[in-house]
Amino acid sequence: MTEILFYHLQQQPLEKVLPNLVERSLERQWRAAIQASGEERLQALDDHLWTYSDDSFLPHGTDRDPQAASQPVVLTLQDTNPNAAAIRFLVDGAPLPTDASAYQRICILFDGNDQDALLGARAQWKQAKEAGHTIAYWQQDESGRWQKKA
Repeated sequence: MTEILFYHLQQQPLEKVLPNLVERSLERQWRAAIQASGEERLQALDDHLWTYSDDSFLPHGTDRDPQAASQPVVLTLQDTNPNAAAIRFLVDGAPLPTDASAYQRICILFDGNDQDALLGARAQWKQAKEAGHTIAYWQQDESGRWQKKA
């Protein structure tokens, strides 16, 4: 079964956390897909991944690019796996993919300061658990370090 990790963001925003997680995935030689729930967020992430660091960037494209299948990281609004990714990141309440078992890992990142995001993550937790996936819950401590809570 797929390992599904829930990341409860409290001390750092998505824009700070996501690039680090994607970098670690690429170090493992995993292709990654990032699914947002809206066009505006998708465009913002596309721009951000090129400029988030002065000395680094994440090579990526969107699923609309003709070469999407060859990209190490693909941003999408769709429930597809355009680059045969091993890991999928779900942001802003993007739903679990129907083919969740096709991934080695799915990371659900949600804003712990947003009540709707918390409720959505709880529903996804229940859905993942009922589907028999291995699930874990990570929360940031006061210094921004991740601690496994469940």
